[in-house]
Amino acid sequence: MKTSFNNGIHFFRYASLVALVMACGDADLPSGTGGNNTGGQTGWAIPQDQVFDGGPGKDGIPALENPKLINASAVTFLDDADLVLGYKNGNEVRAYPHPILDWHEIINDKVGDHAFAVTYCPLTGTGIGWDRIIDGKETTFGVSGLLFNSNLLPYDRETDSNWSQMRLDCVNGELLGTKIATFNLVETTWATWKAMYPQTKVVSTETGFSRNYSRYPYGDYKTNNSNLIFPVSPTDNRLESKERVLGIILDGDAKVYRFGSVQGELQVRQDVFKSSELVFAGSETHNFLIAFDRQLDNGTLLTFSPKSFDNGVSNVIMTDNEGNEWDIFGEAVSGTRIGQRLKRPDSYIGYWFSWGAFYPTPAIFGL
Repeated sequence: MKTSFNNGIHFFRYASLVALVMACGDADLPSGTGGNNTGGQTGWAIPQDQVFDGGPGKDGIPALENPKLINASAVTFLDDADLVLGYKNGNEVRAYPHPILDWHEIINDKVGDHAFAVTYCPLTGTGIGWDRIIDGKETTFGVSGLLFNSNLLPYDRETDSNWSQMRLDCVNGELLGTKIATFNLVETTWATWKAMYPQTKVVSTETGFSRNYSRYPYGDYKTNNSNLIFPVSPTDNRLESKERVLGIILDGDAKVYRFGSVQGELQVRQDVFKSSELVFAGSETHNFLIAFDRQLDNGTLLTFSPKSFDNGVSNVIMTDNEGNEWDIFGEAVSGTRIGQRLKRPDSYIGYWFSWGAFYPTPAIFGL
């Protein structure tokens, strides 16, 4: 195992943060050895000397399984400004709160025949929906304790392979090179989500683990642009490192969209990236940003405009030139195309520095 002096510095910063949290009464957050530590595993699709032991160790951050859900009216632990990851499947609507994911990072869940994992990395601010059916087998994901470019490396319990959350593929093990199938999640505030979906179920703090879900475990990490804890490469200084942006991935390249491009109540804008016709919609005021393909399978190219929020925040956010109305998950809820869904590229929100590290020199809308 190779551990450099710089690796030690970065781990010291992380260990100091852990010590601070423990001193505040959260002694259940485990610590570890830090530095580069891949346990002697070979056959990596990423530079092995850039894979870091985050400290807690394998399963030291416990993923959740089939979490207990409560009604929105019973939620007392979330502030309106807290972020959640929203999920919708038919009439089933669920919210996976950041304050719980900050401590668990992965939630394995199932709705009907959809077996999925909500994966979240607090260090890169990335929440992504992963399908759990791989090569025809259902698996669950756990937290390996390893990081690459400061980003979560989940492992699947069927083969013990390691995956890169932001690369969306297996980077070590039996499934090396396998791509993960993703699905739509909507990241927004609790205030916006419950206004859009008042019938939502919410993951409860009764997780079976002793955690203080009212306390963010990483100090000033969200707002301190100079604090990355672990090294990333390359770095891109065109934007502030912790600015939250929506990134889309096409053919291995990325383009990001800023909340400043959707100022006010609601904006809908068209764009082209790598010959793909896209629509992105969002609201800086209501803190959401999403993107879809606007070309349908039959070649029809729709033109979208925002649906007014004059009567309050709604999950219906767009209308098109045919008169159809579309919700925040890209499903037509009225008009001749009711029930149809817009396709979407792989996309999720994350801190700017992570997009620059994983997809070097990403395009930035408007720049």
